[in-house]
Amino acid sequence: MIFGDVSGMIPFDRLEQIKQRFEFLEAQLNAGASGDDIAKISREYSELRPVVEQIGEYQTLLSDLDEAKEMLADPDMRELAEDELPRLKSRIPEVEHALQLALLPKDAADARPAMLEIRPGTGGDEAALFAGDLLRMYQRYAETKGWTFEIIEEQHTELGGIKEVVAHIKGDGVFARMKYESGVHRVQRVPETESGGRVHTSAATVAVLPEAEDVDIQIDANDLRIDTMRSSGAGGQHVNTTDSAVRITHIPTGLVVTSSEKSQHRNREIAMQVLKTRLYDMERQRVHDERSADRKSQVGSGDRSERIRTYNFPQGRMSDHRINLTLYKLDQIMQGDLDDIVDALISDAQASLLAEMNQ
Repeated sequence: MIFGDVSGMIPFDRLEQIKQRFEFLEAQLNAGASGDDIAKISREYSELRPVVEQIGEYQTLLSDLDEAKEMLADPDMRELAEDELPRLKSRIPEVEHALQLALLPKDAADARPAMLEIRPGTGGDEAALFAGDLLRMYQRYAETKGWTFEIIEEQHTELGGIKEVVAHIKGDGVFARMKYESGVHRVQRVPETESGGRVHTSAATVAVLPEAEDVDIQIDANDLRIDTMRSSGAGGQHVNTTDSAVRITHIPTGLVVTSSEKSQHRNREIAMQVLKTRLYDMERQRVHDERSADRKSQVGSGDRSERIRTYNFPQGRMSDHRINLTLYKLDQIMQGDLDDIVDALISDAQASLLAEMNQ
């Protein structure tokens, strides 16, 4: 048996397989799985739970529909059935669509913490100041979501802008919502340093990387060059005179990461985590490119050289170029009100996946 035109004709036996897998995982947890196994089982169990709940709602609806149809043959129940059938039938498209979304393939990294990297692009001092504005925007957004936001590497310009910042964001569904921020963010406004009142255009680049786990990336110690060096603070201030900063070079790829906290041990730990995350992201990008060599999804390729958004301050307007979304509430957006944008991007990505599944 099959269901729904929207669903791409997915067999009922697939739904039963999902339910059986969920019941198996539940039995494993109840039996007291231990160690690494319980972490993997718990993660899969949590991912399947909303899918199984959606399957249950859909199957209950179909069962109620069958019962109502049978009631039509009973003279005593016919009137009740005739009232009930339109209501049940009207719910089918909505519940089918919700089930279809639940069955969409998941990005395995969606539930992970993320590394956020922001760097100024074209525009000199104004680009660095805008990079600082983006940092504060994401900090406020993290606060509204109840996430933790830890800056692990930050370099300032003399005017208080950002040369580079790396932050670690932890919480529920961080990467699932933050991954759409990767790309070039463009700003149009009158810089504080502009005496003539002319609008300038500058840009900053944002990269959001899912945090790597030890099982994802194995690094050979022989592939690393680790240097310690004297760290310095913003604009030459707060200079730390001990050789505490750590720079790690991954020789095969040429990737270089640094960390300049006060503790050299902590710096090595942070730099290794950032390195693993960047290597993991490189592998994800390679797999993504292989899968989509002949097409790009509607929310963009994820290429960090791609312009994704413009913030126009004179008009109070934000435009996301990937989905032609324009919002006239730039002040709220810069204060961290990003849910309308992120929700629209997620909906568009889901629509693209649905269209691909139904081809």
